Amino acid sequence: MPLTTLLIIVLVLILIGAIPSWPHSRNWGYGPSGIVGVVLVILLILVLLGRV
Repeated sequence: MPLTTLLIIVLVLILIGAIPSWPHSRNWGYGPSGIVGVVLVILLILVLLGRV
């Protein structure tokens, strides 16, 4: 499995996990979506530099 496909799958799973629709995650605040944002920025930088 190529690295980009694996990264896309992991990012989709993180995005689904960051949705505050389940009772146990309602009071997490912006933490999970902030982490997803940081991961997306790092991934975008790696793509622009040609590392991925």
